[in-house]
Amino acid sequence: MRIRNSWIGRPANELHQEIMSTMPAETPGSLSPAQYLDLTAYVLGLASATGSIENMTITDLAGFTIRQGGEDVGPDYMPWANINGDLNANRYSPLEQINVSNVQDLQIAWRWKAENFGPRPEGLNVTSPIMVDGVLYATAGTTRNVVAIDAESGQTLWMWRPMEGERFESSPRKNSGKGVAYWTDGQNNVIFVVTPGYFMAALDAKTGDLVESFADGGILDLTEGLRMSPVRDDLDVTLTFPPTVVGDVVVVGAAHQVSMRPPHADNIKGDVRAYDARSGELLWTHRNIPVAGEMGYDTWLNDSAQTSGNGGVWSAMSADPELGLIYLPTESATGDRYGGDRPGNNLFTNSVVALDYRTGEYRWHYQFVHHDIWDYDTPSTPILADLPDGRKVLVQLTKQAFAYVLDRATGEPIWEIEERPVPQTDVPGEWTAATQPHPTKPPAYDRQGISDADLLNFTPEILAKAREAVKPYRMGEFFAPPSVANAADGTLGTLSLPGTLGGSNWEGGAYDPDTGVLYIPSRTDVAVLSLVPGAEFSTVDWIQGPARTPTVNGLPIVRPPWGRITAMNLNTGEIDWTIANADTPARIADHPLLQGVEIPRTGIPTRAGLLVTKSLLFAGEGQGGNPVFRAHDKKTGEILAEIDLPASQTGLPMTYTQNGKQYIVMAVSGSGSAEIIALALPN
Repeated sequence: MRIRNSWIGRPANELHQEIMSTMPAETPGSLSPAQYLDLTAYVLGLASATGSIENMTITDLAGFTIRQGGEDVGPDYMPWANINGDLNANRYSPLEQINVSNVQDLQIAWRWKAENFGPRPEGLNVTSPIMVDGVLYATAGTTRNVVAIDAESGQTLWMWRPMEGERFESSPRKNSGKGVAYWTDGQNNVIFVVTPGYFMAALDAKTGDLVESFADGGILDLTEGLRMSPVRDDLDVTLTFPPTVVGDVVVVGAAHQVSMRPPHADNIKGDVRAYDARSGELLWTHRNIPVAGEMGYDTWLNDSAQTSGNGGVWSAMSADPELGLIYLPTESATGDRYGGDRPGNNLFTNSVVALDYRTGEYRWHYQFVHHDIWDYDTPSTPILADLPDGRKVLVQLTKQAFAYVLDRATGEPIWEIEERPVPQTDVPGEWTAATQPHPTKPPAYDRQGISDADLLNFTPEILAKAREAVKPYRMGEFFAPPSVANAADGTLGTLSLPGTLGGSNWEGGAYDPDTGVLYIPSRTDVAVLSLVPGAEFSTVDWIQGPARTPTVNGLPIVRPPWGRITAMNLNTGEIDWTIANADTPARIADHPLLQGVEIPRTGIPTRAGLLVTKSLLFAGEGQGGNPVFRAHDKKTGEILAEIDLPASQTGLPMTYTQNGKQYIVMAVSGSGSAEIIALALPN
């Protein structure tokens, strides 16, 4: 962070007055004089301004002139208080103690092992820790224990274990989750976590004890008030992401089982709800599947909103406190492959929805997929990008590999988005939208649709084998709908690209506000959309069948790269560069069909976890990748350093400074029990 030139040379009391008149955003002027002095000192520290105002009075500030510190001056303390860094989800830090000149010297500072957090050792952990006041907070173990860890040493300070009994046993997603949320009013410091059994716990950040004044002794039952399904007796609802805290409001989404083969077309509806951070009182509810008379209900033909479910927000949300808005990335309705029971465009599923975070009042929405039958949920936190020219935009990365760029105050597209005709269904009983939204800018950052030109073609023999392997399937252009197995034309299903997992997924991207460049991880992986009758498995007419993606003797059916990192310039709407996300795996390079064949760096079909700082782009290889962490040149993508890890990066990397030392921390998995590790420069 650099202080704006307009403040250089001015007395510190003017900055102090500006902070008093604008902060906090909701209630300017509400802090004590001592708190405003501390806040002014903190801002100057973040900005690397020279000198210190410690122990100064308000009168003394008039004699303190603001000067910009040198490039090597960094703050003594900088937190990472949200799983994405901040409410803007930029995954950016201005820290540069670790920089181009020394990044190759990074080494492991400490390792925290999750093997004793259970009830059994967890091999995969995707927690994204936060750090506040010298303490790291994360989740571990299938029961989703919350742990507090010393940010400098890795020592465990406290842990909290949910005791959920049958609610845990029946949870559709039993795992350690993605992390926790933090709230403070300057006196009370609280950690919020959503458990596998769909309770929300409020914990004292210092002790790990339940906050007795919140809800029922610190525990809020999130199933209370949900719109249940009359045809299902299981409790198909949970959430792996932490809630989103904006001011004194805690907003919670909902997740469900994967809906490829649902037992019924109806399910619990994934309403989004907001609670008072102090008391746990319900403040508002937003229904992504509306009721009769509400906006969007007419997009559910035949009153099908009444007999559908899901439609929640299973990812993290972002917020702009100045605008007073929170942004909801919504998933699809029940039935990831068949929607004949819910004809229509199905608002507000597969959208971003902007609400007043204090009242839940609707402001605007944009739908990215009409009547989803591809499992193209809106998978990641909307990125709130402040462009260098002053424009304030929202960027939604998607499974379909489009970046939708919208004005975040109004929802209007920055560049035109066209409704283009798409292929229509021939599945009995299905309904398909005539068009789908296609941005004219930026271009797609991964491949869309699959044709003969996309098939693996390293040699004529490989291409011939690829053509033979895809003969039983329909070659799907972008948005080609699912088809039935053993169709009249003899095909087994439709090949679809991007597949179910994207494109992009929950990892999102990393945005550099200094340059206006957004860095995006994605994967190129084909899915087979093949439907079979629900029969004895489901009351739904058609469900996903057991089809497998064809290969060429174990080689992927399409050309590489199979995983990539893309630098997208939001100033111009163009792509600056694209690189493969990993080296060519040995099983590919040593494949018998490739002996003597020179092939490019292929990457792997994983999604890298990204972090961008003042001087570097950092990337791991994600779940299933190699145990390596890379530093890239932000302008070119060139690899500047490779740091060996004990296992693959699986949680998103984050960074902070404590007592003048910068750390990069992430969860790693794949070699025994999962760990959280910290990287730092040698002392």
